[in-house]
Amino acid sequence: MKCLNNRADSHLTGQVECELDSRGSGAWVNQGFCSSPPPLPRAVSTIYNPQPLFQGSMDSMYKPDSLGPFPEEPPSADQSLVKKQRSCCWFIKGLWGTTLTENTSNNRELFVRTTLRELLVYLVFLVDICLLTYGMTSSSTYYYTKAMTDLFVNTASESGVKFQSISTMADFWTYAQGPLLDGLYWTKWYNDQSMDNGDRSFIYYENMLLGVPRMRQIKILNNSCKVHNDFEDEITGCFDVYNDKKEDDLSFGLINGSAWTYHTEKEIKGSSHWGLLTTYSGSGYYQDLSRTKEESAIKLKELVDNLWLDRGTRVVFIDFSTYNANINMFCVIRLVVEFPATGGAISSYQIRTVRLIRYITTWDYFILGCEMVFCLFILYYIVEEILELRIHKFSYFKSIWNILDIIVIMLAIVAIVFNIFRTVKVDKLLGKLLEHPQIYADFEFLAFWQTQYNNMNAVNLFFAWIKVFKYISFNKTMTQLSSTLGRCAKDILGFAIMFFIVFFAYAQLGYLLFGTEVESFSTFVKCIFTQFRIILGDFDYDAIDRANRVLGPIYFVTYVFFVFFVLLNMFLAIINDTYSEVKEELSSQKDELQFTDIIKQSYMKTFTKLKLKKEKISDVQKALRSGSGEIEFRDFRETLKEMGHADHEISAAFSRFDRDGNQILDEDEQERMKIELEEKRDALSAELNNLGMNYEKELLEKPPTSNEQKNQSSHNFVDRDQFLRLTKQVVQLESSVDGITSRIDLIMEKLGLQQRAKRNQTAGKQTVTNDDSDETATDGSILVLVDRGLTSRRSTARSNSTLDSPM
Repeated sequence: MKCLNNRADSHLTGQVECELDSRGSGAWVNQGFCSSPPPLPRAVSTIYNPQPLFQGSMDSMYKPDSLGPFPEEPPSADQSLVKKQRSCCWFIKGLWGTTLTENTSNNRELFVRTTLRELLVYLVFLVDICLLTYGMTSSSTYYYTKAMTDLFVNTASESGVKFQSISTMADFWTYAQGPLLDGLYWTKWYNDQSMDNGDRSFIYYENMLLGVPRMRQIKILNNSCKVHNDFEDEITGCFDVYNDKKEDDLSFGLINGSAWTYHTEKEIKGSSHWGLLTTYSGSGYYQDLSRTKEESAIKLKELVDNLWLDRGTRVVFIDFSTYNANINMFCVIRLVVEFPATGGAISSYQIRTVRLIRYITTWDYFILGCEMVFCLFILYYIVEEILELRIHKFSYFKSIWNILDIIVIMLAIVAIVFNIFRTVKVDKLLGKLLEHPQIYADFEFLAFWQTQYNNMNAVNLFFAWIKVFKYISFNKTMTQLSSTLGRCAKDILGFAIMFFIVFFAYAQLGYLLFGTEVESFSTFVKCIFTQFRIILGDFDYDAIDRANRVLGPIYFVTYVFFVFFVLLNMFLAIINDTYSEVKEELSSQKDELQFTDIIKQSYMKTFTKLKLKKEKISDVQKALRSGSGEIEFRDFRETLKEMGHADHEISAAFSRFDRDGNQILDEDEQERMKIELEEKRDALSAELNNLGMNYEKELLEKPPTSNEQKNQSSHNFVDRDQFLRLTKQVVQLESSVDGITSRIDLIMEKLGLQQRAKRNQTAGKQTVTNDDSDETATDGSILVLVDRGLTSRRSTARSNSTLDSPM
């Protein structure tokens, strides 16, 4: 009978289902020929826990259950393995399901839901990476750097020489023996009272000087360049511009000591430096100062007296590091003075304030937890990208978002590896420094790579934020930027060629005209950035005019006219026209399923479920009021079945309050049932009213869009009362369908299918064969009756007359 009802269900829903497929790998058995149908389940009550709409008595009655009395064969080992593999595949698909791994091309709702799930997961990852990035920085970093800059760069000597104003070798020694030593060694308070720190210096009373400072110079070989024949008698030496192949590696001066002996980059574990003029190697002649001011002054005096700096000197480095325990920050300082072949001196400095010791406070350990979560996210996204790459092969790289995903993952992996390396290296270096406090504390290498690490995290965080556009692209408004740039890319590329031809022509002209006198035009690269600044209105016209009183104004006027007024406005016109086209196309496109539609659908489903639940409670209350005194289960069941409820729902609701199990509800049990039903009904009414009011409020407050104004004739909104009436009609329709199903069940019971099935089991083999042919005919007649009854449901009067006549 269940199989027959299953066919009826497919007829009702208009779907042709294959009963053989619904049975899996086992054989399909029509239970109408073998035994009575199994009893209906009584475990779940949809009166209090309703199932989704249109999934009540019909589903429980028509859905095929177990195979009845025929025993199932136990699954084989191969079948168990296949099931395990399928379950594993479903787990991976559910956990790493994306729009590239799911088939969302023909299912807009699945696409939106999958994208929203990806967006929520990615937002958690974005919050985590923001905590990591900002957790490694502090607002105190700027003030620490500013304090060191004011002390070592902006402090003047008694003669007024500052580090930035050094222009000769004499100025350098004046600064080194004055502001430099005064800033490095703080051993007394402002009232000349000793700080009682021994020979340790605490700059600004807070920043401990790590180890001893180091002074290093790089020299160039004599006769590294050729003097013209006319000047050979007057000029005895020639020192070329710096080149690492022309470095002087000979001992000079006092010969003994590290200050007079050349050391390679590997020997002193140095690192190259990018200066203002060129890039310098990490080798040279170095002198480590002492831990006290007096001893350091003596060493500097020795260097001055023995002419440590001469014509061959091209650069001098002063390196030292400090540590502030209050904010757990290292400050690695490098002061650089370059002596070009032209003479004079060019000063520059580099102050890196970094956090090398990570885990001290509670906040640091919280960041450690975020780092672990970050590693899990990276592992998650690695698996996700592997799955997408496995599915799409080389077409995976056609999307810019996929390439961005790989960049973010690669940068994150490098960051994780460096984080581990930095922690191990700092511990090793600090341990060596504590054992030998008289040595130079070389934190330059770690500070450099920590700065690069911070820069890499900044770039990675930037790309991570840009990647948000990947997940909000399902919205038409959010696709305007990418659509505009993608469509005008070819036009912009063609325009860029024309723009940069003119731009570089003016850059070369400016470099040749003003490069000898104006600093902003002194190199070709500086010319390029200067011309970009002119476009933005930041320029020094007086310097151009002084450099060339004739060609200067001509260069400026023609550049502003052609580049600013013509080319730049052409660039804006291309983007503006493309944006207008994209905007018009998006407005004319048919509205697809949006995020708000998903929310509305969920809202409506919840509203309908609550309404259905309330109606079923009302039906139970009616059944209680229809009885007088004690109510028997049979009467209770017949009353609710006429209202369209299923047997298992009725049994579950009755047994819930039938405490003594005598199949009769006495007055106390009825009263208890009425009270609980009333409480649930009031709660549902309040919740329904709240949902209805919120929904009506959203409709009233939501401003109409242009599409809604255009399609106003096709989209008609209803008020709350009309919506409730429509919902009630839907519930009544389901009740009517349930009633038809119940009556079909009674028809089949009266035809005596169960008794015929029992006779088929006890009869002989030949009788079984004959009865099978008769029952097949009967089965066909039953299907005819069912089809006729279901067809007559189109008219209410015809349906009632057709269904009541067999009764």
